[in-house]
Amino acid sequence: MTTEKFTVGHYLSARLGQIGLKDHLAVAGDFNLVLLDQLLEEGSTRQIYSCNELNCGYTAEGYARANGAAAMIVTFNVGALSAVNAIGSAYAESLPVIFISGGPNTNDQGSGHILHHTIGTTNYGYQMEMVSHVTCAAEVIQSAENAPAQIDHAIRTALRLRKPAYIEIPCNLASAPCMRPGPVSSLLAEATPDRVSLDAAVKAAGEFLSAREKVVILVGSRVRTLGSLEPIVALAERVGCAVTVMGAAKSFFPEDHPLFRGVYWGEISTMGAQELVESADGVICLAPIFNDYATVGWQSRPKPEDTLLADLNEVTVDGRSYAGFHLGAFVSALAESAPRRPATGQTAKPAPDVIPASKPDAALTNDEMARQINALVDGNTTLTAETGDSWFNAVRMNLPGGAKVESEMQWGSIGWSVPAALGGAYAAPDRRHVLMVGDGSFQLTAQEVAQMVRYEVPVIIFLVNNRGYVIEIKIHDGPYNYIKNWDYAGLIDAFNAGEGHGLGLHAHNGAELAEAIEKAKANTRGPTLIECHIGQTDCTDMLVRWGKKVAAANSRPPAKA
Repeated sequence: MTTEKFTVGHYLSARLGQIGLKDHLAVAGDFNLVLLDQLLEEGSTRQIYSCNELNCGYTAEGYARANGAAAMIVTFNVGALSAVNAIGSAYAESLPVIFISGGPNTNDQGSGHILHHTIGTTNYGYQMEMVSHVTCAAEVIQSAENAPAQIDHAIRTALRLRKPAYIEIPCNLASAPCMRPGPVSSLLAEATPDRVSLDAAVKAAGEFLSAREKVVILVGSRVRTLGSLEPIVALAERVGCAVTVMGAAKSFFPEDHPLFRGVYWGEISTMGAQELVESADGVICLAPIFNDYATVGWQSRPKPEDTLLADLNEVTVDGRSYAGFHLGAFVSALAESAPRRPATGQTAKPAPDVIPASKPDAALTNDEMARQINALVDGNTTLTAETGDSWFNAVRMNLPGGAKVESEMQWGSIGWSVPAALGGAYAAPDRRHVLMVGDGSFQLTAQEVAQMVRYEVPVIIFLVNNRGYVIEIKIHDGPYNYIKNWDYAGLIDAFNAGEGHGLGLHAHNGAELAEAIEKAKANTRGPTLIECHIGQTDCTDMLVRWGKKVAAANSRPPAKA
């Protein structure tokens, strides 16, 4: 940055770089154009563009999964309200996305003017009111003098609470002069834990464990906020107990560790995890989300009286609640003081199920596709699994240490995975990024593959073409679950437009899929979309059994008064 003048936009840009962002995502609009200029001018982060605001939000959400935080910039109303769905995902999945919107000129506030990109009233505050439900802090900048404090408050709160935060910058303030940022330590520092409460929680947890014979750890998806699996591994090794993970937490404990005992997901659990968890007299639940999906329609969860529940900011044990500290502080402290004793983890680790190979010239099946994708996944791979049968294919895979799986089981919005995988690839370009997505989901956010071409991002996409919303078919069938077929592989030529390096390939049998995978591995200058042609009724048995239970839960009659 060469300019002497320092502005509100510069301040925001510098702070984004200071908290560890390499990039920010953007969609241009007339209320944010000057702000985008300021971000480019200051230059602490690279500016990356998305096709639309929904995709931008999902890309930021995926970026935050890989990087710990993310930032996105959109325009007022028509941009921000389109992005709210993705911000809802970041909130539900506990991801700190800094959600920035351009806003109307401050001179128009209270003037009685009716502006474009509004609902036709003279009150412009409804956007902040709406986004406040899916953010942990919301700031509308009204003066350059107050901008630094407001920006810092939003960012600090997002990082501490692991939730999105909202910042609205009027179009005439983005280039207004303001002070320069000081040290970033106050934004990055964790809140000081309440030592009295933390020590009491650890003591109660130790007593809980001492009174139990069969202890199991159950890892939930929000342990992502720890930033590292090492404290959980240390706790498991200290207690000597088996470790299971929930479906949404696949890969959140190393599967090659001798204490790993599979995915607990009720009757569709792997490696005997259901019996292990439900027969235990002590279950340490780390940041779980026991929703209807995770409990298979409210059918399966550990018994409350045998559960030590450690959530993000609260621990509940033996009917008492302890708060005032983050999950990471609790897990680390318990790993240093928990009683050492042999428990269920000392039993022999069962061999995981292995999918047998199909004949190379046989019609491609879901099993053969999953088998070959599993073989592609190594310790440097991030596998993004879209809502639907991709969840269950990912859950039944056997992962090497270091492999990561990303899914969105709490928010569960179809189409999330395409931009989310791109965001993860932006944030972690040194990893291999593999995406499993169904045809119906792909149609919602397909445009973002064009950005993979534009920025030469080598995501390997396995597009399951089974001509419909198969997960919905299994839950509740109807004509609305069937879609217009596309030539998905053929889209890549259109996105390349004669200058890109994307590949679009078809796979009708195992041999064609194997050949396509080799081509994908060699294509490092753009995405490779492999269209996997699979029969409409071909899906995992896990999806069928899960779908029936969830459908039954959804169709319960109203309770009688």
